[in-house]
Amino acid sequence: MGKKVKKEVEPPPKDVFDPLSIESKKAATVVLMLNSPEEEVLAKACDAIYKFASKGDENKVTLLSLGAVEPLFKLVSHEDPLVRRNAIMVFGIMASNNDVRKLLRELDVTNSVIARLAPEEDIVVHEFASLCLAHMAVEYTSKVQIFEQGGLEPLIRLLSSPDPDVKKNSVECIYHLVQDFQSRAAVRELNAIPALLELLKSEYPVVQLLALKTFGIISNDRETRIILRENQGLDHLFKILETKEFNDLHVEALAVVANCLEDVDTMQLLQQTGGLKKLLSFAEMSTIPDIQKNAAKAITKAAYDPENRKILHEEEIEKCLITLLGIDNDGAKAAASQAISAMCENLASKDAFGIQGIPQLVQLLSSENEEVKEAAAIALANLTTASPGNASAVAEAEGIEPLINVLSAKRDGTVANAATVLTNMATQEPLRLSIHGVMNAIVEPLQSTNSLVQSKAALTVAAFGCDADARTELRNASGLEPLVKLLHSKNDEVRRNACWAVMVCASDELTAIELCRLGALDILEEINLSTGRKNNFSEGALDKLLDNNLSQKYSQMGYLSSSNIITDGFYDYGQVKPGVKLLSLEELSVQELNDHRAIILVNAKLPEASLNAEDKSQDLSYGQTTSSSSIRKSSRERASAVVFPVEEKQESSGRSPSSLSKSSTREKGSRKGKGKKEEDKPKEEEELQTMPKVQQEVILEKLLWLPPFDSILLDYIIDASKVILPLTTTKEQVVALAVFVADKMGGPIERDKLHEFSWELHISEIEFELKCNVVPIGKIKKGTFYHRALLFKVIADRIGIGCSLVRGEYGRAWNEVKLVDDSPQGISGLLLPPQTYIVDLMYQPGCLMKQGSAEADHYLRI
Repeated sequence: MGKKVKKEVEPPPKDVFDPLSIESKKAATVVLMLNSPEEEVLAKACDAIYKFASKGDENKVTLLSLGAVEPLFKLVSHEDPLVRRNAIMVFGIMASNNDVRKLLRELDVTNSVIARLAPEEDIVVHEFASLCLAHMAVEYTSKVQIFEQGGLEPLIRLLSSPDPDVKKNSVECIYHLVQDFQSRAAVRELNAIPALLELLKSEYPVVQLLALKTFGIISNDRETRIILRENQGLDHLFKILETKEFNDLHVEALAVVANCLEDVDTMQLLQQTGGLKKLLSFAEMSTIPDIQKNAAKAITKAAYDPENRKILHEEEIEKCLITLLGIDNDGAKAAASQAISAMCENLASKDAFGIQGIPQLVQLLSSENEEVKEAAAIALANLTTASPGNASAVAEAEGIEPLINVLSAKRDGTVANAATVLTNMATQEPLRLSIHGVMNAIVEPLQSTNSLVQSKAALTVAAFGCDADARTELRNASGLEPLVKLLHSKNDEVRRNACWAVMVCASDELTAIELCRLGALDILEEINLSTGRKNNFSEGALDKLLDNNLSQKYSQMGYLSSSNIITDGFYDYGQVKPGVKLLSLEELSVQELNDHRAIILVNAKLPEASLNAEDKSQDLSYGQTTSSSSIRKSSRERASAVVFPVEEKQESSGRSPSSLSKSSTREKGSRKGKGKKEEDKPKEEEELQTMPKVQQEVILEKLLWLPPFDSILLDYIIDASKVILPLTTTKEQVVALAVFVADKMGGPIERDKLHEFSWELHISEIEFELKCNVVPIGKIKKGTFYHRALLFKVIADRIGIGCSLVRGEYGRAWNEVKLVDDSPQGISGLLLPPQTYIVDLMYQPGCLMKQGSAEADHYLRI
């Protein structure tokens, strides 16, 4: 054998780096390795970073701060498959952090990540690329980027991937993308429905859940629902609902079914296949509140279509919903109430709910849950609209008090609908009269800032305001002020309903006067000048307001029709300019004497509260059964005593508050009047002086101010009734009344000597005597045109003669009457139309001048 010779090892080339094994314990070091040119180093570095990032969110933030994202972004598109895979794994897991996602958006990584969804890529790459996109698709800007860069198509393709994680990430990303309507349409066009339906059969609940959530969004589009129906999607959904093991999927499945039920074709298909019965039974029998709630929501959506309502009624949906009202879950109760609201459009259903549903809904009004309370109020509003039977059922279920309480609820919808229910109930008079306290409670809603609440509250006032007690209640609750403010509303419906309410409330004089004081008259006049803001009720409200405040109407319009009956308390202030506020009689009576035109007062009523027992018995006898002579005697005895404070009283100054014309100057006025009447009535003056002055003032302060009583006017009315009423024809009555009025006001005056008729001095003397600018019309013995015309109208209204009062210029005023002329000779039974005549009260009292004639024109003008 030869000797073995040892083979010499060749030394490595001088330009080759010897391999170096490094054990790094710092993330920063590994991040630096991401810039290495060696694939093996890059792959190991990415793998190490992946493991580090998987441990928690803090590590992802650390890697972000170390600048790992930028080099990783470059490696996502690396040519080496292993490096590419490991880099995308890091991206997939780090994208769950919000700050990382923000940087990824800035780097515009979506295009590179979408490229990793290509079929030739590894399944692991598909998994983490789709995971990264699923995380990023949460933000709207990333949704847009993914859609615009064509990410939807590869994601839909991956729904058929054999890997469940890829399916899960892909469907999750699609679920986020379809929140945008453009993606929904694209999903439909890319035929994603069959693939999504296949996911419902997955053995993984999370995949099924995400597929159902996606269907819940895309099934809002009718076109998608058609495709879903054509692909037997409802069968898949009902299989899930019928499987108890899928309880956690039932809520989402019901949401999809709810959308599908909006189509009549689907509803009919379900009815034919028995699916609808299954659904209703499922809703009733389920013990999971969320499932019951979603079942009720499904019914609500379906009930928006009239054909669907008909089908649901045939399936006796009412029993199911009434059962759901009794569930011990607020969400289910609210959903059932909403379904009842929707079904009310079907009249048969509305009647069916009225029997059993209304008592339960009334109970829900007292719920502590605001959503339940609102849903119940909406349901009751719909049930009682155009249904007197249901409105009565609410009252029978003791729903009035809860409804009034709900008017102060927190939610505007609750308040508005409770007001609607009360309005619906008020259409029946017996119900309306049984409801008390509404006007007090409605004041707060009238002050709401929500236009719907304002509108409904005003409508409620209009419904209840036709009763005098309700108007008084509203007035006492200071509800007229917020009502008047609503007339300023820019919302047409609010303004219209406010005008309606004002028109109804102005039905009595007290309320009409208060509304005028609050400025309603000026606002309504302004509204009626605008073609855009006026409405049918604004004109009616203005007319009603003036018709029940005749003092305001005559001062403003200068005209009172035959239907405007002058009552006690009326006063003629004279013409007021537009925009000038007419003061009340009380305010005018306390003014100091001035040189303005005297205010003429009409008041033939003596307040009973001002009488003592003795006077009461006398007044009762004179007002009812005493002879006319004794009436005149007793009234004349009181005439001077009760009209104004300057005149003496019979018993005590405390017995007639109406005798005070100036509440702030009572004592002053009484003292000034003493010297004037001492000679006429020494006995009455002595009786007045016997009462201590302090006691008089105390009594007077306790009494409310009332307009002074005009006993002379009362005598005029009684005398005119006895003399004029027995006359047979209206013409004779008019002539007789004209002569009567002229006689009381200074008699006939020759036209040429009108300037010598010193009525101004006479009125001034009365004002000075009374120490007041307000003059009772009965005191006037020398009256001109407007005094006589007013007295004629006052007496004519009391004895039933129809006449109007018109104010002219320069102190002129006249009365117009309508009389039917006699039939022409030879023609019997012919009824001629009535003719308007002007009544002469000055020159030839009783002369009737045909309107438009030269004689009449001469009377009306100077």
